[in-house]
Amino acid sequence: MVNRIEELREYIDDVLSNTPWQHANIHLYGVAQACVLIAMKRGENAELATMAGMLHDFYTYKYRDFSDHAHRGAVLAREVLSKLSLTTLEETDMICTAIHNHSDKGGHFGTFTEILIDADVMQHCLYDTTMPVAEREQERFDKLLKEFGLHEFQS
Repeated sequence: MVNRIEELREYIDDVLSNTPWQHANIHLYGVAQACVLIAMKRGENAELATMAGMLHDFYTYKYRDFSDHAHRGAVLAREVLSKLSLTTLEETDMICTAIHNHSDKGGHFGTFTEILIDADVMQHCLYDTTMPVAEREQERFDKLLKEFGLHEFQS
């Protein structure tokens, strides 16, 4: 049986092997790990959530371009998943929809998309706890802290 996560990780690592941004791996895989945690807590598909986390900012790091990165990232993710034949069409749609919407921290989306948005916020906020939480992420981060029983945490 093919390990889809490892196959995707090998592809991402190969593409980003020459990037000067060391933060790329920290962020992509940090979000992927947060996706696993959140998906498990919410009873959702942790494998697909991991893949969404791994791909959510892949466009930004591959092309060194932040402009419209969520929408462009969804297109690139669809290309990668198709090229590697790792997912069904339905799974690809779930992953790409989440990536397409992950920058809208104030929106309300389906369960799977919410996992990716929350994981992105979690990684941003926990990467350096001495830094203030971004205003646009504060409400979501507070809900995550409560969900995980960390409401005593001081950011």
